[in-house]
Amino acid sequence: MVHLKTEEEVAIIRESAQILGKAHGEVARRVKAGVKTSELDRIAEEYIRDNGGIPSFKNYNGSFPASLCISVNEVVVHGFPGSYELRDGDVISVDCGVYFKGFHSDSAYTYPLEGASQEKLLLLERTLESLWLAIAQAKAGNRMGDVGYAIQSYVESFGYGVVRELVGHGVGKQLHEDPEVPNYGKRGKGVKLVPGMVFAIEPMINMGTRNVVQEKDGWTIRTSDRKPSAHFEHMVAVWEGKTDVLTTHQYIEENYSYKWRSKSQ
Repeated sequence: MVHLKTEEEVAIIRESAQILGKAHGEVARRVKAGVKTSELDRIAEEYIRDNGGIPSFKNYNGSFPASLCISVNEVVVHGFPGSYELRDGDVISVDCGVYFKGFHSDSAYTYPLEGASQEKLLLLERTLESLWLAIAQAKAGNRMGDVGYAIQSYVESFGYGVVRELVGHGVGKQLHEDPEVPNYGKRGKGVKLVPGMVFAIEPMINMGTRNVVQEKDGWTIRTSDRKPSAHFEHMVAVWEGKTDVLTTHQYIEENYSYKWRSKSQ
């Protein structure tokens, strides 16, 4: 069942998303070769708690061990932070959630480290572009298939694989709510979008095959061909005649030292 939000509830979610965006910004300052992924996780958790929030991911389902999902290179999502030290040429997805005043927020960004190949940079750029194409379709009166089709049709035109086993989701008092938000679909099909819906759109796009496997830890998802993957995520609220983007990558792009993109959104 889809839980529609009031304007007052969305205002609280936006507050949560500001803490989240600034936590991402603090992490962005430290994304560089030689830094352990566990250090990035520590920075995020400290910032979130210092600003009145709770990390949404930590102990999720009683088992996720960290505040961040950190997924490097062929890992699509749900990677554990740990002793791995970032290396030049890596791509690293950082996914984070914040619980604040009874509501969650959720967003993700994939960084290329200096030395990343042009092929990797194009994968990231096109995945991010697909997110914004999907956001443009997230408006009242459209269907969820319009959102997924915008992603799928764009990235598949470059020969990339669209992950099917994992999808975006509603967000609110629970981190994962209805509706599901697939990154593929048919125009005019699926759940009708109505005012008050709040959900996360998160394309997970692979350089090679769309097929993925789950590691023995029960969480980590990687590409079956071990080619790189990219993951970007924003939350939106749907209103009559407009769509609000509740999360932000602004603080990431202000604070990340490697300016791989020409402009911020």
